[in-house]
Amino acid sequence: MLLHNRIEEIREGQVLKVIATDPSTTRDIPRFCQFLNHQLLESLEQDGKFVYFIRRGA
Repeated sequence: MLLHNRIEEIREGQVLKVIATDPSTTRDIPRFCQFLNHQLLESLEQDGKFVYFIRRGA
C-alpha cells in the first residue's frame, strides 16, 4: 500500500527508488510492477536490504 501511494506522487516516466527490509518484496514488487504497468529497472540486495528502481508507467 505504501508503494502504491508513493508511486502516485511521481509523474509518468520518473523513477522511484525503493529500499525494503522484507524479503517478500523480491516477489511482491515485480508483481506490482507487472500488474500496474510500471517498469522494474533494477533490483538488488545491498547490505541486507532490497533496493528497487521502478519507472512509473501510464
